[in-house]
Amino acid sequence: MKSFLASLLAVLLLCAVPAPASSSTAQPAAAGPSAAAPTRIMALGDSITGSPGCWRALLWQHLQASGLTNTDFVGTLPAQGCGFTYDGENEGHGGFLATRIADENQLPGWLSSTRPDIVLVHLGTNDVWNNIPASTILTAFTKLVGQMRASNPDTKVLVARIIPMNPSGCAECGQRVVTLNDAIPGWASANSTTRSPITVVDQWTGFSTATDTYDGVHPNDTSGIQKIESRWYPPLAALLTGTTPPPTGTALVGTQSGRCLDLAAAGTTQLHDCTGATSQQWTSTTARELRTSAGRCLDATGTSAGADLRVATCTGQPNQQWTLGSDGTLKSAQSSLCLDAIGQGTANGTRVALWTCNGQTNQKWTRR
Repeated sequence: MKSFLASLLAVLLLCAVPAPASSSTAQPAAAGPSAAAPTRIMALGDSITGSPGCWRALLWQHLQASGLTNTDFVGTLPAQGCGFTYDGENEGHGGFLATRIADENQLPGWLSSTRPDIVLVHLGTNDVWNNIPASTILTAFTKLVGQMRASNPDTKVLVARIIPMNPSGCAECGQRVVTLNDAIPGWASANSTTRSPITVVDQWTGFSTATDTYDGVHPNDTSGIQKIESRWYPPLAALLTGTTPPPTGTALVGTQSGRCLDLAAAGTTQLHDCTGATSQQWTSTTARELRTSAGRCLDATGTSAGADLRVATCTGQPNQQWTLGSDGTLKSAQSSLCLDAIGQGTANGTRVALWTCNGQTNQKWTRR
C-alpha cells in the first residue's frame, strides 16, 4: 500500500509541473525602435574656445531654435557661465598650443572619454604667439586629425581660419595669423577624405580686433562671440541635416594683378593671392547680389569715387547690386562706378574700392 501511494504521489507531482511553452506560445513584445543616438560634437581649441567660449552657448542655442536638438556637446571640461543654461562640455584649454597637444599625445585620451562625431577646431593662436611656423602647426593638425580618425573613422572635422590677432607686445602676430590662415585651405583639401571630410570655416574675414575683441586676441561677449557663432552654424547645421554645405561660390580675379578680390580683417575689400579661402568666394544671386559663404552681401558704402566696399547684411538695395560686364568690369547698380584696384596697385593688401569707370585693366575681373 505504501508503495502504491508513493507511486500515485509521484504521478500527481509530475502532472503539476507546467508544460514547456510550445512554439505557438506568444513571445514577449519586441521593443520599439530606439531613438537615434545624438550627434556628439567636440569644440577643440584654446581659451578662445573655452574661457568661457560663450560662442558655444550661442551655437547650442541656435541649434535648439532651429530644431536641431539631437546633439550632445562633449568634452572633458565643463561648461562655464554664459548667462543661461546650455550643453557646454568642451576641450577649450586655455594657453594650449596645437603643437603641444600633438607632441604630448593629449588628444587620444580626450577622444576616448568623449567619442565625438564632429570636431570644431579653432587652434593655432598660441602657436602663432610663440612664433611657431605655419608648416609646423599644420603638421600638428595632420597628426590630430589622424588621431580623430583612429578613434572614429567617420569623424567630420570643421577647422577654422582663426580670428585675427593684435596683442600688445607681438606686432608680428597679425601677419603670422594671415600666413597660417592662407595655408589652411590647401592643407584641408590635401587631407580631406570622403569618409572623413575636412571643411574650412572662415573665422578671420570681417572679424576686427578693434571692435570684436577686448584685448586684441579674445572675442568680446557681444559682437565677437556672435560673429564666431555665425560662422560655425551653417556648416555644422549642414552636417547635422545631411544637406549640402553652403555654396562656396567663385573667385573674382583681377586681370592686371592676377590676385583675388578678398576681404580684409576690417571687413573692407582688398587684393590678395588666390588661396581658395572662403573670404575670396562670391556667389551671384538673381537679385544681382554677390554673397559670401556666411550669407552676407558685398555693399558699397557710398556713391563717390573712392568709396569703400564691405560685406553687410543683405538688403536687396541698389548699393548691393552688381553687374559683371562683358568687358570684365564689375559695376555698382547704385552709382555706376566700377570696382577698382586703387592706384593701379597689384600687391597683396591693395585696397579695392569704387572708382570712375575708365576701361583700365585694374578695373577688369574674371571668374575662376
